[in-house]
Amino acid sequence: TTHYLFIVVVAVNSTLLTINAGDYIFYTDWAWTSFVVFSISQSTMLTVGAIYYMLFTGVPGTATYYATIMTIYTWVAKGAWFALGYPYDFVVVPVWIPSAMLLDLTYWATRRNKHAAILIGGTLVGMSLPLFNMINLLLVRDPLEIAFKYPRPTLPAYMTPIEPQVGKFYNSPVALGSGAGAVLTVPMAALGAKLNTW
Repeated sequence: TTHYLFIVVVAVNSTLLTINAGDYIFYTDWAWTSFVVFSISQSTMLTVGAIYYMLFTGVPGTATYYATIMTIYTWVAKGAWFALGYPYDFVVVPVWIPSAMLLDLTYWATRRNKHAAILIGGTLVGMSLPLFNMINLLLVRDPLEIAFKYPRPTLPAYMTPIEPQVGKFYNSPVALGSGAGAVLTVPMAALGAKLNTW
């Protein structure tokens, strides 16, 4: 019980770090204009925390538990922004849970092998999270309208949303995000495991 209470406290605090990674990337304008940064930061943040606490408890399912806490906490933040008068789509809650389930499944299927969890699970998170979140962002009513109509007062001038060029399929944000995420989550997962041994 103490282990799980500890995870709740740290997961809530890590959510604060995650939602600020890349300058408030949950907000519609930043999530859409820099999806690659969104994918890299979310994949690495989720993997480091989930690997750390999954190995801390040694129980498959901890990663999903961790992602669920972050999701609930972020929905609370979304509700707070909505209560302040911002549109429902102003904050986009990332989809962490399916990727965390893949991490748990890897840990369970490999009989709690932490190296397999890092290599296989980290790669699965890095490849799946950008895909799930692109689907999530596609469900936003009108991201460019939201971004331009409700600019955040803290948004720097160099991050002002720019309307994307249509037809340039070679610059695929999903491909770039999933590729970079998959490459970077493995060393980040190893870091989480290393922190767990200290």
